[in-house]
Amino acid sequence: MLTKLVIVGFLILIVYNLGAGLYYMMTDKSETDRTVKALTRRIGLSVLLILLVILGIWLGIIKPHNIGQ
Repeated sequence: MLTKLVIVGFLILIVYNLGAGLYYMMTDKSETDRTVKALTRRIGLSVLLILLVILGIWLGIIKPHNIGQ
């Protein structure tokens, strides 16, 4: 159950940063670099989430649905 909460939390943060990047892109008009920072955080969180899922599968914490069996 904790793994599902962590994954959902990461997904919420990713969507939040994506929305923040869109908001900053529409309001800043190239005056600041907040858009780049928000989208960079989104990419970093996405990569971290993928690596955590791979690690969880490798350690046996996450069990895929009979894939490769």
